[in-house]
Amino acid sequence: MTQQIQATKVDRELDTRGLLCPMPVIQAFEAMKGLVSGQTLRVVATDPGSKADFPAWAESLGHRLLRHEEDHGVYTYWIQKG
Repeated sequence: MTQQIQATKVDRELDTRGLLCPMPVIQAFEAMKGLVSGQTLRVVATDPGSKADFPAWAESLGHRLLRHEEDHGVYTYWIQKG
């Protein structure tokens, strides 16, 4: 059985690979300023701490973590601006 993941529309992308906490979240915060409510930011990170940071950050600011993926130490987050 093949699992299909529906494509999520992305309005802006941010690559924070190689950056450590708190920089991925700080850059995501800045990137969100350029979006309007309902738009989606896709963030790619390599900091293992981002697994806890992004869900907490999104919730604290009223954004919605639509989904996240992990692939060999690369973490991808789709966050919808609240």
